[in-house]
Amino acid sequence: MNERGITKHLSAIKLTAMLVALLMLTPYPGAAWQQGQQAGQSLKGAKLKGKVPVNKELLKVKLPRAQEAALKNGLRVILLENHKVPTFSMQVTFLSGGLSDPADHPGLANFTAALLREGTGKRTSREIAEQVDSLGATLTAGSGMSSFTTNVSASGLVENLDSVLEIFADVIRNPSFPKEEVEKYKNRTVSQMQFLKSNPGFLAQDRFSRAIYGDHPAGHVVAPVDSVKKTTPEDLAQFYSKHYLPNNAIVTIVGDVTLKEIMPKLERAFGDWKQGELPKTMIPEVPAQPKAKIHLIDRPGSVQTFLLLGDLGITRTDPDYFSLLLMDKIVGGGPAARLFMNLREDKGYTYGAYSFFGGTKYRGTWAANSSVRTEVTDGAMKEFMYELNRIRDEKVPADELENAKRSLIGSFALSLERPQSLLQNIVIQKLYNLPSDYWDTYPQKVAAITAEEVQRAARKYVDLKHLQIVAVGDASKISKEMAAYGEMEVYDREGKLVKSPDHKPDDK
Repeated sequence: MNERGITKHLSAIKLTAMLVALLMLTPYPGAAWQQGQQAGQSLKGAKLKGKVPVNKELLKVKLPRAQEAALKNGLRVILLENHKVPTFSMQVTFLSGGLSDPADHPGLANFTAALLREGTGKRTSREIAEQVDSLGATLTAGSGMSSFTTNVSASGLVENLDSVLEIFADVIRNPSFPKEEVEKYKNRTVSQMQFLKSNPGFLAQDRFSRAIYGDHPAGHVVAPVDSVKKTTPEDLAQFYSKHYLPNNAIVTIVGDVTLKEIMPKLERAFGDWKQGELPKTMIPEVPAQPKAKIHLIDRPGSVQTFLLLGDLGITRTDPDYFSLLLMDKIVGGGPAARLFMNLREDKGYTYGAYSFFGGTKYRGTWAANSSVRTEVTDGAMKEFMYELNRIRDEKVPADELENAKRSLIGSFALSLERPQSLLQNIVIQKLYNLPSDYWDTYPQKVAAITAEEVQRAARKYVDLKHLQIVAVGDASKISKEMAAYGEMEVYDREGKLVKSPDHKPDDK
């Protein structure tokens, strides 16, 4: 994932965000295909014309400096004043998440965060929802399956800051994990998992994660059903007591407030919160990259094939970050990128084709995806492989590289108008120990990347010898085509292995 999607790694509802993205990326071919057929000529490698003139001077940014303080119990406070509008956004980031899950209970951090606002010692789930709504505020909490953080966030009008902060602190400090709410949550979650299995994008991402990461926590997109079903209020309370500590957390605030104003309020809300022994979270090593393989998930009767191709990427602090950022932008970072121009505008195979990458404290992935009509599955695969080879074998033309840089810098500049983006930038800088001027110099870092560095990143991270290709579609119609690209395994939608070179189906 690049800066366009960087907050996904810190999102309070990482799974929801990911699934929304998957649904958005599920194309519905139609008009684009007809347009491509009527055009009668190839657009492969076409250059965009009629562009609005762009100021050639490089964007220079000097962001306001955040102010820092701490409560006596170890709770760190970071404030970025923003007096443009009378609002605030605040977030408590706990330095424990899915990576802190017990080995036999994946998803426990996620469950604990999700149930924080379902009841406290003095408020029911309904009362929390009604009170937050009456204040025109937001209150969310969540943690990812393989995240090293848990986030609880709130926002609203400054005039309601005291009221929102009181509810916010109550939810963080006094969750009661009512048994009836825990059961409701478990039932909802299991039902949602069944629904997810009808979504080809989810099936592809789930299989891709397992193929890349195996037993690593990142191999889970969602918690196993048995892990959900066995969760008890006592499990949640135990995880909470171990990890939800003031000396294991950072409070970040962006808004129309000053440090002098906010510190007494935070002292009243959190000052008597007792610190504890800091938990130790071990970040497991990512397993050795598997050999190239095709993973076909059979969806009988499907009229589309969802394709997902990728391999291991980088950590967030890797020196190759900006090189890979540019490479990803050029290959699949939007409607002007190569995959989109090729598969949609030239071939008319799909409504859209994209790529993305991500990295946290452990190596993330780089991948590309699209959903195409079943009958053009083989054609789409040929074009995917053409583009992956092209970015490796050929240097990016100067004008294409320049356009990608300006697009990234322009998007970054626009993001600075959003308080939530400023808040996440602060969190990222602290969590990864990035230089204090990291965001000030972001445009310069992007602009400094050369075509040679993009090609080097492509050769390193578009690793065709270890490429994992997932296809979700009607196996009876696409298995022959997919098998042409390498060793293949076939799965049903429940994730059960049906066929592989070393496996025979069970006798009936």
